[in-house]
Amino acid sequence: MNNAAIDRNGAQPLDSSTTPMIDPFGRTITYLRVSVTDRCDFRCSYCMAEHMTFLPKKDLLTLEELHRLCSAFIAKGVRKLRLTGGEPLVRKNIMFLVRELGKEIHAGRLDELTLTTNGSQLSKFAAELADCGVRRINVSLDTRDHDKFRQITRWGELSKVLEGIDAAQAAGLKVKINAVALKGFNDAEIPELMRWAHGRGMDLTLIETMPMGEVDEDRTDHYLPLSEMRERLETQFTLKDIPYRTGGPARYVEVAETGGRLGLITPLTHNFCESCNRVRLTCTGTLYMCLGQNDAADLRAALRSTDHDAYLSRVIDEAISRKPKGHDFIIDREHNRPAVARHMSVTGG
Repeated sequence: MNNAAIDRNGAQPLDSSTTPMIDPFGRTITYLRVSVTDRCDFRCSYCMAEHMTFLPKKDLLTLEELHRLCSAFIAKGVRKLRLTGGEPLVRKNIMFLVRELGKEIHAGRLDELTLTTNGSQLSKFAAELADCGVRRINVSLDTRDHDKFRQITRWGELSKVLEGIDAAQAAGLKVKINAVALKGFNDAEIPELMRWAHGRGMDLTLIETMPMGEVDEDRTDHYLPLSEMRERLETQFTLKDIPYRTGGPARYVEVAETGGRLGLITPLTHNFCESCNRVRLTCTGTLYMCLGQNDAADLRAALRSTDHDAYLSRVIDEAISRKPKGHDFIIDREHNRPAVARHMSVTGG
């Protein structure tokens, strides 16, 4: 079934607006990641070019439209929703959307509302996030060295991020630190980063660099397989595999010496697709069924063509019917080009 075959007036006899989303491989989709903006106040070198061209504001969905789309997914069985970017907290009036989605938590229709942030705006928003029903967040932090932090983010100030983490914990938010493992940049300091995070009651998740979007450097220079990083860590720490999951792709180990958890996200060395329950929605209303594939569905057109959510729901169903088994991420050493042309900030981190 294609979009053109779907009646915009909801004339099909079956209303699928509340039917669960099950892909061709029997995976039930219960997790939606929403990029509310492609803009960011950092320019992390592995994620963006320094001089980015961002989407014109006229192409973005309004916050009210994003809320309607999120509500449609919640009606179809999404139980976890993560706001991402770019940097989600730089979107003007973003707390309107957070507060509206928080009502879904209080009504029992959503189990968790969370977000991934670079931490730069957390000191301003942490208390309000907690008040809206957010209980945990991910903060991206690759180094605690001030000079290296400025180098990797180009524009960022580490002190603001650390203040934001303090504010988040003071507001009662559970914080997890995400770090991209980069050979020759932060690999030597990961043990200390882990001790610091665990010492403050925060999990640490390491991520392999993902080949998405043209940037100003050769990713192969810094690509570090996490299998190698784990071997290094095991010379200092006792790591035990545990079944703990947060709904995302990370596999966790328990670190005996710190008592904390270490997550490993390995899109290249260990494909995590077999249990994928996620889809990604961009700030323009494009639905990507897979982070590492280009197939997508235009939900903006469906959203704006009718007020009937039944039609929107069937467009979503058609998209889910095309969700692939897995991604095609590779580090292309021969041609030095990304596996996916769009930047991570477009799809949502």
